[in-house]
Amino acid sequence: MKTSDDVRIITVRPVGGSTAIVGIGGLRLITDPTLDPPGAPHGGRPFRTIAPALGAAQLGKLDVALVSHDQHPDNLDEGGRALLSEIPLVLTTRDGAARLGGGARGLAPFERTDVVAPDGRKLQITALPAQHGPEGAEAVSGPVVGFLLSGDGLPSVYVSGDNASLDVVRAIVERVGPVDVALLFAGGASVPALFDGAPLTLGSAEAAEAARLLGARKVVPVHCDGWTHYAQDGASLAAAFAAAGLEHVLVTAAAGEEVEL
Repeated sequence: MKTSDDVRIITVRPVGGSTAIVGIGGLRLITDPTLDPPGAPHGGRPFRTIAPALGAAQLGKLDVALVSHDQHPDNLDEGGRALLSEIPLVLTTRDGAARLGGGARGLAPFERTDVVAPDGRKLQITALPAQHGPEGAEAVSGPVVGFLLSGDGLPSVYVSGDNASLDVVRAIVERVGPVDVALLFAGGASVPALFDGAPLTLGSAEAAEAARLLGARKVVPVHCDGWTHYAQDGASLAAAFAAAGLEHVLVTAAAGEEVEL
């Protein structure tokens, strides 16, 4: 029998890149599934350099896929697309759901859906805004969403998606308040051909500031290793959180390792 302490536990298992498995309330959710092996450069585009820690057969039963956007392979690749057909609920942007088909559900920012946990309580999944680059980036990068996981007696978890804007984080905090745990897509991703190389995701210092704004008790970084367009890494993040006096908040887990929060 689960105790009240059990349902307060969140587990996070980074898989690599933007992909992690989140356990909350007896449910298992995967973020931006990317399962392809490393590849050679293609047409100057970013490419994967480190294999995912787990293959599809090792992921176990998954209840929900949270796809921040489907248009970039470092957030949804061919292996990830194949996996979606095995997951009961796929949540993404409205445009992405139309492209993915197969019952994928699109959510606009601040639109919510509920999932019933094994103990009968409801996990609320709310889409949140994200800005994948500088102001006006959506016209080029396409729409992106983050997600908030919350519910009666459950901790709150923010999954940022590919967001580069602290103003967006401030707007989220004004709307939904502080969170218990944040999965921040960091790495300061950039592509020289896009927006003059402006960051497409939070850099290390910005991730630390986002953690402060969110009031998160724990932060798990994702999207900061294994791809050529990530400008910063775990060491940079650790230094930035230490400089901000938030080293106790940052949780570093090796890819494939599950941590309890």
